[in-house]
Amino acid sequence: MRLENQPKFHPNPKLKLMDQVKEVLRYHHYAYRTEQTYCQWILRYIHYFGGKTHPNLLGAKEVETFLSHLATSEGVSASTQRQALNALVFLYKHVLDIDLQDKIAPARSKRSARPPTVMTQAEVQRLLAAMDGKPALMAKLIYGSGMRLMECIRLRVQDLDFGQNLIFIRGGKGGKDRTTILPKNLHDEMLQQVAAVKSLHHKELEESFGEVYIPDALARKYPNASKATGWQWVFPAKLRSIDPRSGKEMRHHVLESVLQKAVKKAAEKAGIDKKVGCHTLRHSFATHMLENGVNIRVLQELLGHADVKTTEIYTHVMARDIRSLQSPLDRF
Repeated sequence: MRLENQPKFHPNPKLKLMDQVKEVLRYHHYAYRTEQTYCQWILRYIHYFGGKTHPNLLGAKEVETFLSHLATSEGVSASTQRQALNALVFLYKHVLDIDLQDKIAPARSKRSARPPTVMTQAEVQRLLAAMDGKPALMAKLIYGSGMRLMECIRLRVQDLDFGQNLIFIRGGKGGKDRTTILPKNLHDEMLQQVAAVKSLHHKELEESFGEVYIPDALARKYPNASKATGWQWVFPAKLRSIDPRSGKEMRHHVLESVLQKAVKKAAEKAGIDKKVGCHTLRHSFATHMLENGVNIRVLQELLGHADVKTTEIYTHVMARDIRSLQSPLDRF
């Protein structure tokens, strides 16, 4: 999420530091998951220096020391170190109004370039055959469309276009919107799922519930949108829960761990020895699409990659028919 072009927001100086952090994060519409992650890193940073010193009295040197400690002593991955850096840059720049980013040069965690784990089409079929219920449908949807796990879980009823065989992904990675394909083979199952969601929603409305989370700006502009059918989750949770921000009782989407556990269990049942997870389905979608002749630029759009170089990694794992190649020895 880019904040450079947004108006500067100054948190309430009467609030405690972590409440100020949450206030700024919510003003800029950061996801609740991001809010939790940033707060955890900021607290770890404060506790690293004794837990009593306000970050105002710390600076670039201390941030650099903390990030270097993560890399050299704790051995965190490059992505984890970058996550911590983003949290601390946010704290100083947008909460404390101190810009430190250009002054920080910590020891960097080594980024290991590993090719993605990909299943063959036969392995995908075995995996899906070993699953049932809602997790099976979600796994099929990820493999059939190339969505990320959280993009699948956060689908709304209005994001499905059965007429054009499209899925509209709102606020994907980097806050970007895009479209991808809705597999024709899933039409009937997805229509049944949507029908079940509508039936559940109707029952909830009769019980004076039926509200789901929607972004704050939309909630203010359209007060009744949170109870509209189109905004309902395609894959709702079994039970209602208390929303941590509004305090209202509503039905959230299903937890990602439900699908993660189901995929892991199915891989064991199917006898697949590879390290298989939900993201393996997305990797397999990308690789199989390339093998079927899809243009890499088109695939880039479907996957939502900002740089085609990210998409090109799948060219290293796609199957190639080498039977027609000639060995240089055969030219003698």
